[in-house]
Amino acid sequence: MDWKEDYKKKLVTAEKAVSVIKSGDRVAMPGGSSQPIDVVNALGKRKDELKDVTLTSGISMYPYEVFKPEFKGHIDFVSLFVGPMERAFLRVGNVEPMSYHFSLADQVSIAVDPNVFICEVSRPDKWGYMSFGPVGVYNNDICCKRADTVIVQVNKETPRVHGNQAVIHVSKVDYIIENDHPLPVIPEIPISDTERKIATYIAERIPDGATIQCGIGAVSDAVVNLLDTKKDLGVHTEMFTNGMMNLAKKGIITGARKNYHTDKVLCGFAIGDKDLYDFVDDNPTFEFAPIYEVNNPYNIAKNDNMMSINNIMTADLTGQCASESIGHAMYSGTGGQLDFVRGSNGSKGGMSFLATASTAETKTGRISKIVSAFKPGTIITTPRSDVHYIVTEWGVADLWLKSIPARVREMLKIAHPDFRDELEREAKEAQLLT
Repeated sequence: MDWKEDYKKKLVTAEKAVSVIKSGDRVAMPGGSSQPIDVVNALGKRKDELKDVTLTSGISMYPYEVFKPEFKGHIDFVSLFVGPMERAFLRVGNVEPMSYHFSLADQVSIAVDPNVFICEVSRPDKWGYMSFGPVGVYNNDICCKRADTVIVQVNKETPRVHGNQAVIHVSKVDYIIENDHPLPVIPEIPISDTERKIATYIAERIPDGATIQCGIGAVSDAVVNLLDTKKDLGVHTEMFTNGMMNLAKKGIITGARKNYHTDKVLCGFAIGDKDLYDFVDDNPTFEFAPIYEVNNPYNIAKNDNMMSINNIMTADLTGQCASESIGHAMYSGTGGQLDFVRGSNGSKGGMSFLATASTAETKTGRISKIVSAFKPGTIITTPRSDVHYIVTEWGVADLWLKSIPARVREMLKIAHPDFRDELEREAKEAQLLT
């Protein structure tokens, strides 16, 4: 059958497509700006008809009704990485966080075992292939192959991205709905003087020809903004950002010296503004790939001079880094931080940087983000044995293969001066220093 005829036969409304979902089904979808908003909203309207449906995704950028507490037991939402939308409902709504390293996304997809998969795609090309868009390459292919039913929302705003497992053919889907809408965007993150200072310490250590990875956050953005004097940078990153796009437009990102996917930007997904989505659209410079390939530390380490830059929430005096919770309260997710720390540390000439401001303002006053002991329940994202550099506005602590007392002394140097004496006293009381 001609794919165009097949397309017309499968074309239905969102309400008709989700009518096939039944109680007990396991529904999965991509995250970020590749979620099929109209399909999810149509599914939410069936709340009272359904029981024990699980919807798995993450980094949601739309305020779905299914986040509300009254959906519990009807359509339960499991978040693979807590974004701002999910965070707002963690304690009062219908969001259950899951912890995993992005490099294990293929195993997570198998464990979730969706029997229904929903996603957003581009319009078909002349051969009948639809692109998974800026976030869908993450793990769409493996989920589609496991699911009994595949529902896609065709959106003309979805960019066509190049890469591995980046498309699906009309013949491989069961239901198609058409509904165009602008892709969700993330606002520009304000950068403080403190974050610029931290970024300066990192940027000056990145050589020409290095390959970079940056996580989301103001420090990462500030570092990228300071790299516009470098030459022939490469990109191997889970997330491609607006800052990276600006470097690419200036000719600073070329990938010419990369050892792995030379001349290409290798990434798992892209989230930013409309300019970013337009930039990746049909851009052969990009090689989107499943996140479990991008974040495999062995693949990351194939790049010489691999530089990973990620944000942390707090660190203790021995170098343990917490990036996903405040005590027991989840704030984000495990993500790919440790994947890139390990990959960079295994790279010839590679370095990993974990950054935080030295203090934070709370309702009860200013606190140190360098601590002698974490709050109960705080999740360790990167073990101290993996940490290379920790950076604050007071400098860079080099912890690589150092003794515990040496680590503590390094960390005291980058703590805020107002807290150093107290931290040193606590370290001696804990017998971390003598």
